[in-house]
Amino acid sequence: MTELLARAAKIELMAFDIDGVMTDGRLYYTDTGQEIKAFNTQDGQGLRLLQQAGIGLAIVTGRVSGAVAARARDLEIPYLFQSVSDKLACMNALLAQLHLSWESVGYMGDDMIDLPVLRAAGFAAAPANAHARALAEAGFVTAARGGEGAVREVCDFILAAREGREDP
Repeated sequence: MTELLARAAKIELMAFDIDGVMTDGRLYYTDTGQEIKAFNTQDGQGLRLLQQAGIGLAIVTGRVSGAVAARARDLEIPYLFQSVSDKLACMNALLAQLHLSWESVGYMGDDMIDLPVLRAAGFAAAPANAHARALAEAGFVTAARGGEGAVREVCDFILAAREGREDP
């Protein structure tokens, strides 16, 4: 736990997948084919708290969704990458742009596409209902499922680590 807290305390940028992390992973479509997603307001508050603490935020997702773009705008998340098939390459480019090392980056993902980034990140997290391989790569696994407060748990853990506390 001490090493995990130390890793979390170093984070300057925290990146998140969407489906299965910020949402419950289910896809809803209207009769006209419009996609609808539900986001947790406590997760949003956690993200705002990270921003207030000076931690940058990014979203890296394999899908394209207007709902995700709207959520990123609402939360003022500056780095939004959609339709990403190679999340590691995307993150490497962002880190180069921001002059950051992987040691100062956290990532939360839940499935196979996230594995390379979970392995590279200084702090890797997954929601309780993530794929078994993502769970195996994550140093921090939340008690909550994706879309049900898992992001907030990670945010609270990072903030506690920065404050030198072991209990969020």
